[in-house]
Amino acid sequence: MDFTFLLMLFLIISSLQPVIRQKILEANRTKMLRTLEAKRGSRVIALIHRQERLSFLGFPLARYIDINDSEELLRAIKLTDPKIPIDLILHTPGGLVLAAEQIATALCRHTAKVTVFIPHYAMSGGTLIALAADEIVMDENAVLGPVDPQLGQHPAVSILAVLDQKNIDKVDDETLIQADMARKALRQVKDTVKRIVSERMTEEAAENLAEIMTSGRWTHDYPISVEEARQLGLPINTDVPTEVYQLMNLFPQAGGGRPTVEYIPVPYREHQPAPRSKNVS
Repeated sequence: MDFTFLLMLFLIISSLQPVIRQKILEANRTKMLRTLEAKRGSRVIALIHRQERLSFLGFPLARYIDINDSEELLRAIKLTDPKIPIDLILHTPGGLVLAAEQIATALCRHTAKVTVFIPHYAMSGGTLIALAADEIVMDENAVLGPVDPQLGQHPAVSILAVLDQKNIDKVDDETLIQADMARKALRQVKDTVKRIVSERMTEEAAENLAEIMTSGRWTHDYPISVEEARQLGLPINTDVPTEVYQLMNLFPQAGGGRPTVEYIPVPYREHQPAPRSKNVS
């Protein structure tokens, strides 16, 4: 075998290695979903947005809730018997309002119990989806976020605030158009939130929650903790199954050449000494 053949063989193996690794990862994910389904007697769906290095060159791909996600999730819900509970594992920074609203509406229409698991965070559109659940199971340190609509780079409520602070004669036409769109967006999202939670809350409580979540009380990236979510009247539980965390480990985040967080990946219990290495003399 000459050097050229060895070089070609190396290039072929190198190009196939990411594909093989990804297939193994996908098989392990499916196995973990099956395990959780057997444990809970439900259909388990994962909506997890991480940056993964999938291409040969290793470029990370940013992920967020889009139309493809809503189409896949709607099909999964459609393929689930109305009497079978749905467990949705949610980890996302948010995304398109249309996609999130479609998913939330479909979950509301499912007659069996819907549980949303949030191991770390579900912001913006992710929170809108979580509001459709009969039960939200969050890690004690996980967070939700406001669902106030954004127009481009600006919150809708901030655009409207410009009209309150300036004489309308000094506001340009573009800002006036954006303000009109912002007013409509706020009304639409508020009505959506109220409709989603109205079956589990009184009309007054639903109206209050919709106002708080959409009115721009907080910045759009404000973390709503478990305690705050409970105060808002959301059905929060903190008993996240171990399998949910194990599944998250199968969605690695693209990073640099070395990890920035390191630990021994085993659970430590009270009164149980940490593993120690043996000294060899």
